[in-house]
Amino acid sequence: MAENKSIFSNDHPFKIIFMAVALCLVGSVLVSAAAIGLRPLQEANAKLSKQTNILQVAGLYEDGTDVGAVYAERIEPRVVDLRTGEFTDAVDPETYDERIAERDPELSAPLTAEEDPAQIKQRVHYSTIYLVKDAADDGYETIILPVHGYGLWSTLYGFVALKPDGNEVVGLQFYQHAETPGLGGEVDNPSWRAQWPGKKLYGEDGEVAIEIVKSGASGAFEVDGLAGATLTSRGVHNLVRYWVGEDGFGPFLKNMTEELANNG
Repeated sequence: MAENKSIFSNDHPFKIIFMAVALCLVGSVLVSAAAIGLRPLQEANAKLSKQTNILQVAGLYEDGTDVGAVYAERIEPRVVDLRTGEFTDAVDPETYDERIAERDPELSAPLTAEEDPAQIKQRVHYSTIYLVKDAADDGYETIILPVHGYGLWSTLYGFVALKPDGNEVVGLQFYQHAETPGLGGEVDNPSWRAQWPGKKLYGEDGEVAIEIVKSGASGAFEVDGLAGATLTSRGVHNLVRYWVGEDGFGPFLKNMTEELANNG
């Protein structure tokens, strides 16, 4: 005679399925609640990390620095309209997210292959730059530009810091990428980054002259590439030249340096 299982018995298929579904629902609720609860902390950590990188590339960071206080005192975020090279109040620099804007056809435009050596695909209309106020708070000592572009395996996101002349490099630093550790990942190596301060972006004709060479860099416009990481080096070369060129921040830097010269 076939066994007649009650639906209340532990081994009844219905009860097994019910318990599995219930456990999945409870787990989903707990994971969702944890994600929501942790979101403010994650956002705060992301904000702190970004501010730290900005201070580092500007040479304002050392162990023990009160990042929030120094950032608030010395850093002034401003939004630039990349189509005009002028400052704009069209978006709020405190809340504007360029990665979200890249996916919004109202806030960005697609690039053709010829227009896109950095392989960013979409260029936003607005970008947040950071002005470093001097200690006396009567002028600016550094201009920090956000830059990004594709390397070998990933998009590299970082900042390039410039003197007020818009030409001399203060520093270059990446804060996010997935390049190969020990090869392309050496963009994070302090000894490689140390090549950048003092380099010049533009030649006497005003054209972009900075370049990454395979080896034997010399003069004001050359930086040695990363050993064994030709494609990452080429990606950094392309993204830096793009963002300081006519389709990036070139027009803004020209306007900015002229304004500072006139006010000086």
